[in-house]
Amino acid sequence: MIGVMKGGRYQYGGFEMENRVALIDLHDVVKVYETGAGGTTVLKNVSLQVLPGEFVSVVGPSGSGKSTLLNMITGIDRPTSGEVYVGGEAVHRLSENQLARWRGKNVGVIFQFFQLLPTLTVLENVMLPMDFCNVYRGRERKARAMHLLEQVGIADQAHKLPSALSGGQQQRAAIARALANDPPVIVADEPTGNLDTATANEVFTLFESLVAAGKTMMIVTHDRSLSQRTGRVIHLLDGRLHRDQNNGNGRQ
Repeated sequence: MIGVMKGGRYQYGGFEMENRVALIDLHDVVKVYETGAGGTTVLKNVSLQVLPGEFVSVVGPSGSGKSTLLNMITGIDRPTSGEVYVGGEAVHRLSENQLARWRGKNVGVIFQFFQLLPTLTVLENVMLPMDFCNVYRGRERKARAMHLLEQVGIADQAHKLPSALSGGQQQRAAIARALANDPPVIVADEPTGNLDTATANEVFTLFESLVAAGKTMMIVTHDRSLSQRTGRVIHLLDGRLHRDQNNGNGRQ
């Protein structure tokens, strides 16, 4: 899905904005978790912008706020203060019902441990977001799901339960599910952390192909060799944006 100009504005997926305006835009985001011992501040006045078509990795020590940052962007969690915009939508202002629908159509989420429903076949797992958001006609959903499974190389596993697949195959199924509604934005939290090196490399190559096709992607990773393959690396330290590094590769 490549962005195109229409009447002086930039059309990217379901979003329409001024040409090259940030697709992801965070302003002074603070996140505080309340515990019995008091408040713990996980994100501290984080501001950043991601343009359409960028491939961005988020790195930093455990507890630096990486996963929380992704959760702000997807609306899985809300900022204590600050603003989060994705495609011009004020994500921090959406109700829970609005968030679920918005996320289903606009953001694909990939988890480290796949999060496939164990009682559904791989094909049914991929079709689930289409059913939830009522995207595509009923008879088109199965065909689209099979096409996505072909794209990620596991169409022959479509009618198996997730437990019958290897870790790499399950992650490919999770990627196909994240793409079900053709979202402009893909976020992934340690998507290769549960995979061996060879399989992790294969999955990452698949991510690179998605970005080359026009997706905007943000991933959290502890693997330095993988982060160096993204166009940009955001370094978090103690909840703050410590460094924003351009690698000089990937889509910008």
